[in-house]
Amino acid sequence: MVKIRLRRVGRKERPSYRLVVVDSRAPRNGAFIDIIGHYDPLTDPETVVINEEQALTWLRQGAQPTSTATRLLTKTGIMGKFKETKEKA
Repeated sequence: MVKIRLRRVGRKERPSYRLVVVDSRAPRNGAFIDIIGHYDPLTDPETVVINEEQALTWLRQGAQPTSTATRLLTKTGIMGKFKETKEKA
């Protein structure tokens, strides 16, 4: 199964994350298929940048977001657009 999840980058005590598409069996910082955005929780407010077209493409192909990835996709409005297109079809 393909998942959309976070991959930790950054230095010790200063995490930032990449939103990546991975095989569910891959380790957290292992091989990934595609990078679709990034997330920095330490800024105020937290920084979330996601490529909407890539995210919607992967969601349409069946990629399952983790709970944190779902929260970030919802915050940027991508999950709402995905649900709308899913209901129309």
